Amino acid sequence: MNKSSALVSRLMGLLADYFGMAAALVLLLVIFGRIADNFYSLDTFRTIADQIPDITIIAVGMTFVLIIAGIDLSVGSILALSGAVLGVTLVQYNWPLPLSIAACLGVGLLCGLLNGGLVVAWGLPSFIVTLGMLEIARGATYLVTNSRTVYMSSGLDWVTDYTVFGFSIPFVLAIAIVVLAQLVLSFTVFGRYMIAVGTNEQALRLSGISPSRVKLAVFILSGLLCAVASIIHTARYQANPNNGQGLELQAIAAVVIGGTSLMGGRGSVINTFFGVLIIKVLETGLAQVGAQEPTKRLITGLVIVAAVILDYYRHRLRRSPAGRG
Repeated sequence: MNKSSALVSRLMGLLADYFGMAAALVLLLVIFGRIADNFYSLDTFRTIADQIPDITIIAVGMTFVLIIAGIDLSVGSILALSGAVLGVTLVQYNWPLPLSIAACLGVGLLCGLLNGGLVVAWGLPSFIVTLGMLEIARGATYLVTNSRTVYMSSGLDWVTDYTVFGFSIPFVLAIAIVVLAQLVLSFTVFGRYMIAVGTNEQALRLSGISPSRVKLAVFILSGLLCAVASIIHTARYQANPNNGQGLELQAIAAVVIGGTSLMGGRGSVINTFFGVLIIKVLETGLAQVGAQEPTKRLITGLVIVAAVILDYYRHRLRRSPAGRG
């Protein structure tokens, strides 16, 4: 009975968190629906749906990294390098598509392995390690592509052209990854270990569980998800050596808006998805009302800061006796 009550209480808590993010998203939709003439249109929502798959997949990995109290600044560069390998092997070396995709995924996995390996082997801050990887992977991207865009003709058209029940394949894939990642986080041993690493790494170590393995697995997963996102990104924008620039900031922003703690130990993949939606709705709505790029960045930055402040007070409320009662 106690276990059932605890499970119900946990589910109710998750639903309450989701409701808050959903309410914020609906509020934005209502505001832009009133001030932008053609915001409520199929083209607008299709544009938003086309923009979110790659950033959503990357943000899933970033959520896991932040939960273990780390950070990954290299995601944009890993995406670019993975996409460059996909384009070059497909076009210049005439590899079969499955083999090129395998090489692309392998590059992302290797970059994640290097990030995680350096973090756990020498106890280096993930900020410094991934900052280095950001430069390494970007430089490698320019070398692989010879600083030129690799055009893939129709090799990856199926990624963006085909639909499943009216939704694009990247959108369906992104939703599936979000759901699977949330299930892993909420209902598996690995999910509990991630939260434990971010909450109290020393306590986890004293219980006989290696935090290093958990950290390594999370960084590998982050790199692999970057490679998955690169297939979608490259299908849309070709293998451009400048792909993914600034994507790490967008991913961190979405995760923070979704309420994942920068201090580790707490987060939600579904709320991260809401964070991605909020950012993209905000960008699209501001563009439709004629806001210039500096204004859009200013407002997006203010929203991020407001989300961090709200998360601070929400965390304080939960820790207070009144909040626990």
